[in-house]
Order: sequence, then structure tokens, then C-alpha cells
Amino acid sequence: MDISGKVIQILPKQTGAGKNGPWEKQDYVIEIQGTYPKKVCFNLWGNKISQFDIKDGEFINIGVDIESREYQGRWYTDVRAWKVERPGAPGAGAPQGSTGNSSPVQDPFGSPDDVQDPFASDNGGADDLPF
Repeated sequence: MDISGKVIQILPKQTGAGKNGPWEKQDYVIEIQGTYPKKVCFNLWGNKISQFDIKDGEFINIGVDIESREYQGRWYTDVRAWKVERPGAPGAGAPQGSTGNSSPVQDPFGSPDDVQDPFASDNGGADDLPF
């Protein structure tokens, strides 16, 4: 799933040690534009934190995986980013809702100049009606 928005908050990095060794995680809050803007908290794990180097206030496109899990009768949802792109950056994908190119969208039915008038006569004005 892809989400686009502006980073409005970067939460403190969390670290710990597990059975597989040390880990680090950082949460970010992005605001998705629309009629009713929504805020989504997502996280990055390990080396992706420094790889993507997200800054407060920048507009980004993120690819996320959403997963919920149950623990002692309560459900917890994790929104984990696996891809971060900046619109306009080399190799970046198009923002959500974009066509992916800078040229205007072409009408699949053609331009108004291409439309033929079904009632126009191409026989020099001679009426071909039998009455």
C-alpha cells in the first residue's frame, strides 16, 4: 500500500536487545492531504532509519505493510514502511493520484477538434435525404 503526505512529527528513536541481537526503531507521523486530512503513524526499523533519512516537514511517498497482532486479548496495529520516495527526486515514483508524467493527461476520446459531426454532410452540401 502506498501513502503520500507531509511529515509532521518525528518521534524519538527506540532501541533494545532481543534474542536476535540489538534493534532500533523510529516512529514518524505523516499527514495525508484531503478534504479531511488524516494523520498516520508509521515506523522504520534498523538501517532503514539512516538509509531514508526522513526530515520533518518534507513531503514523501511511502510504501507500507500494515499488520495487526493480538496480545493478551488486545489488538495492536503496526504500519511499517519499506520504501520512502521523495517526489521530484531522481528515481522517485509519482505521487499518489498522479499520472507519472509531466505532460497533460490526454483524453482517451480525443480532443474536441478530432470529433466528427455525425450530422455534417461531406458531399458538398447536397442533401442526401429521400424527402
